[in-house]
Amino acid sequence: MLTQPNSNLNNSTDNLNKNTAPLLIPAIDLKDGKCVRLKQGRMEDDTVFSDDPVAMATRWVNEGARRLHLVDLNGAFDGVPVHKNVVMEIAKAHPTLPVQLGGGVRSLQTIEHYLTAGLTYIIIGTKAVENPEFVEEACREFAGHIIVGIDAKDGLVATHGWANVTDVKATDLAKRFADAGVSSIVYTDIARDGMMQGVNVEQTVNLAREGGLPVIASGGVTDMKDIELLKPYGDCLEGIITGRAIYEGTLDLGEAQAYLDK
Repeated sequence: MLTQPNSNLNNSTDNLNKNTAPLLIPAIDLKDGKCVRLKQGRMEDDTVFSDDPVAMATRWVNEGARRLHLVDLNGAFDGVPVHKNVVMEIAKAHPTLPVQLGGGVRSLQTIEHYLTAGLTYIIIGTKAVENPEFVEEACREFAGHIIVGIDAKDGLVATHGWANVTDVKATDLAKRFADAGVSSIVYTDIARDGMMQGVNVEQTVNLAREGGLPVIASGGVTDMKDIELLKPYGDCLEGIITGRAIYEGTLDLGEAQAYLDK
C-alpha cells in the first residue's frame, strides 16, 4: 500500500505536476563509445546493445520518444565528461527534442558546455551530495535546466557511479533542493536497476511527496505492468526512464506512452 500525502508536507509540494501524463524516457547509457546497459550499476556487468548511440537515439525518437535520458557512465566513474562528442552528435541530430544528461557533471563550465550544445536538462548526482551549494549555484546560473539525480539503495544515497553508499537519506536530500529551483529529481533504485524486477513504486512516490519535487522514476521498469502501477501517480511523476526493457523488447515504447497519454 502506498503512503498517502502527509498533511504536514512543506509548501514545496506546489512544485508537483497536477494533471500531466508522465513521459516514458528511453535511456542511452554510454560506455567506451557504445550504448550499454549495466546491472545494478556495476561497470563490469554490462550488455552492449549498439555501437552507434546516435542511431539508437534516432530509433527511440522514431518510436515516439518525446525526451531522451543520456548517461556518461565513464564520466560518472571518472568525474569528468568522457562522451562529449557523442552527446553533441545526438543533440545535433534531434535539435527540437528535450535531452537530459548525467554523468561526470562536476562544474558550471561543463553544464554551460552541454546546454550550449543543445541539451535541455543537466543532471547533477554525486556533486549534489558532496556539495549541495553547487546545485544551488547551478540553479541560479541555469534556471530551469537543473535536475538532481538521486541514486539510492535501501533509501540511502549512493555516489560515484553507485560505488559508494552514504548515510544520507534520499528524502532528506530531495527536501534540501525543493526550494533551490531544481526542475525535478531522477530517482534510481540501485537494487532494481537493470534487473527487470519491477519499479520500487512506494519509495519513488514517497520521495516525490515528501521531497516536494516532481520525480522521474528509474530502475526496474520491466513491462506494461510497471507502467500501469505508475500511471495513477501522474501528479508527482514527471517521467519514467526505461532501458533494458525497451532494448530487450519486454516493453513497447510507443504502446506504453500511448497508454500513459490516455
